[in-house]
Amino acid sequence: MAGELQHPGGNTDPAQLRISDEERHQVAEILRQAAGEGRLDLDELDQRLEQTYAARTYADLVPITLDLPSHPHPRPAVRPAAQSPQVVSGAERESHLAILSGLSRKGVWVVPRQMTVMCLMGGAELDLRQAKFAAQEVVITINAFMGGAQVIVGPTTRVQMEGTGIMGGYSGPSGLVEADLDESSPVVRIKGFAVWGGVSVERKHP
Repeated sequence: MAGELQHPGGNTDPAQLRISDEERHQVAEILRQAAGEGRLDLDELDQRLEQTYAARTYADLVPITLDLPSHPHPRPAVRPAAQSPQVVSGAERESHLAILSGLSRKGVWVVPRQMTVMCLMGGAELDLRQAKFAAQEVVITINAFMGGAQVIVGPTTRVQMEGTGIMGGYSGPSGLVEADLDESSPVVRIKGFAVWGGVSVERKHP
């Protein structure tokens, strides 16, 4: 609504913005994975799930996952990628949180069809140069609140920027490397919104 977000000199704190049901589900999934790995017992899981579904703002989520890894699930085991990205079978969806912390994905890994990253006063680095893709087109949703994210791609990856900046911004792909695209190039759609933060895409050599 008009007037709800103010300039940095105002009183509105992005951490006090309301969260969505989808973001509550993301936190609940991380808690369930942590319990499955033995990081939480059943009583702690029940207590934190109750806190998660009662949360109203991003600040409410901070103490719930503060002592858990940002990405507790194991990395997919894959063979080294070729010089250009390849499409392989992989996960359909992944969710990551970087709350007062950092998230880094680099080297050889599989980019799922849909990936969601939330940076709340934290940062993320996603290096796709050696990655393989679970589909010819993948969607990475990055929401940054007083934080930021950097995405690095190689010459053969097509990038479509669809993010929205609110006193922040989305930029790229930039860099000194020219794109080398054809019909076989994987497509990475980057969506989301940045509030007092930024999301940038840079193109580099593999």
